[in-house]
Amino acid sequence: MVAPAESLAAYDSKIEGNIVFTKLDSAINWMRKNSLWPMPMGLACCAIEMMASACSRYDLSRFGMEVMRFSPRQADVMIVAGTVTYKMALAVKRIWDQMPEPKWCIAMGACASSGGMYRSYAVLQGIDNLIPVDIYISGCPPRPEALLEGLMRLQRKIEGESSFTEQKQELVNELS
Repeated sequence: MVAPAESLAAYDSKIEGNIVFTKLDSAINWMRKNSLWPMPMGLACCAIEMMASACSRYDLSRFGMEVMRFSPRQADVMIVAGTVTYKMALAVKRIWDQMPEPKWCIAMGACASSGGMYRSYAVLQGIDNLIPVDIYISGCPPRPEALLEGLMRLQRKIEGESSFTEQKQELVNELS
């Protein structure tokens, strides 16, 4: 006696293409890297180039970053573009502290990276003295293409993180 075809089938064509096998870290990082919401901190001339990168010629929306958020609680990437004075440093730090985890920082331009040509008592010599920086973009001012390259480098960095594994280990350490 021959069994019906349905009982022998280990393959169901109705769910073909709807199943993906991956690691949880990979899925989380894929979602994070493709939905970065920048918090623009345009403090000087680099801000013009940052604004140009969101226009149709360079189009940040190709990378899932078209939503520039001016609310720190809705952003996860701070782009510090321009000269950071000590007077402005506390505001930058306050906004950084209000951003939810995970968060990343991009220092755009010579002034944000190292103080630039300003060696004075009023200028912070690099934003990394205040907050941790993930990507440095050189130039004075850097072109919009350089910012796009920096954002793509940030995406590659996020792709390699082990977010879930680290969180699980931190939770185990807290409970012990």
